[in-house]
Amino acid sequence: MEQIMNYVKPELIVVAVVLYFCGMGLKQSQAVKDKYIPAILGAGGIFLATIYVIATCPLGTMQEIAMAVFTAIVQGILVAGLSTYINQTIKQLGKNE
Repeated sequence: MEQIMNYVKPELIVVAVVLYFCGMGLKQSQAVKDKYIPAILGAGGIFLATIYVIATCPLGTMQEIAMAVFTAIVQGILVAGLSTYINQTIKQLGKNE
C-alpha cells in the first residue's frame, strides 16, 4: 500500500474513501453485477480526479491540457485501485483461518 500512496496526490486520498463507500453501496444494492463494480469505480475515480485537476491546474496551452488529462486519468485509476485495495484488505482481516 505504501507504494501506491507514493503516487496518489494526498488531496485525492478522500476520493478513495468515497469510492470505497460507493462500492459498498453498489454491492449492497445488488443493482449492479459484482464484475462491473471496479469499472464503475474506475470511471467515478477518473471523473472526480478530473474535477480536481481542472480546479487546480492551469489549462492555457495544449501541453498543460494534455498533462491535465494524463494526470486526471492516472490519479483516477490509482484512487479506484486504492479503494479496491482497502476493500480487499478489510475482507482478508475479517477471515478466520
